[in-house]
Amino acid sequence: MSETRSDGELLRAVAADADRRAFEELYRRYAPWLTARMRGRCADHAVVDDVVQETFLAVWRGSARYREEGDVAGWLWRIGSRRLIDALRGDGARGRLRQALARLRHRDEISAEERVLAGVEHGDLAGALVRLSPELRAVLQATVVDGLTTREAAVLLGIPPGTVKTRAMRARRQLREALA
Repeated sequence: MSETRSDGELLRAVAADADRRAFEELYRRYAPWLTARMRGRCADHAVVDDVVQETFLAVWRGSARYREEGDVAGWLWRIGSRRLIDALRGDGARGRLRQALARLRHRDEISAEERVLAGVEHGDLAGALVRLSPELRAVLQATVVDGLTTREAAVLLGIPPGTVKTRAMRARRQLREALA
């Protein structure tokens, strides 16, 4: 029976030895998760698939280096989310993705990440988050949960950076009032 290697061991093997098996194991562990998470941000499955492939290609080529700080999933998410933003910046993709994101924002079903965000159980935070409008929750999700900059969140959400800042300020104010 083979021993399961840690994420760090796999990444070191990929970086140092271009170990294809280590890379394949890392891909099997994280590609489905990253794909599902990206699809919560972008309805265009082709764009998501390309972004996931580009993310792992960056790992394989070594242009993305893991510094053994934080978890591997978070590191991969940061790489992928920035690549998604780059994809959104493309002229042809921008219009299609804005429409897709608008459809996602106005759908009845909430994403798994929205459920997790709304399910945070620290005092009445869960209830306060649920009571926020979808627009305010989307800004919090992009800037707080995903750690995107205002500019990156603006591109992702298809709104001006000033609107991101205003919505973030309104969301914080509403959360403070709800939790006071």
